[in-house]
Amino acid sequence: MADKVKASHILLMYQGSSRSRATRSKAEAQQQADSLLAQLQAGGDFAALAREHSDCPSGKSGGDLGAFGRGQMVKAFEDTAFGLPVGGTSGVVETDFGYHIIQRTG
Repeated sequence: MADKVKASHILLMYQGSSRSRATRSKAEAQQQADSLLAQLQAGGDFAALAREHSDCPSGKSGGDLGAFGRGQMVKAFEDTAFGLPVGGTSGVVETDFGYHIIQRTG
């Protein structure tokens, strides 16, 4: 089992999510995350969508979070990232920060 992974993500925050300044509702964030996932499944460019839509500062770099080990991310995010094959993209994952779409890059 890998002790570190590399991943990128798209984060959609909503009113009330942790550290959020977003004005969208939770339902709007989930709807947008579902729409972005559908675009990715249809061949959309992950980095371009992250730059355009992600609420995380990593969005500026295409969602790249670099390498991280176990215990560095919230559990749902970590479990998903470590469970993906390299090159794999998750479904929509909810954490206290909002809705994520995660792509394992290494």
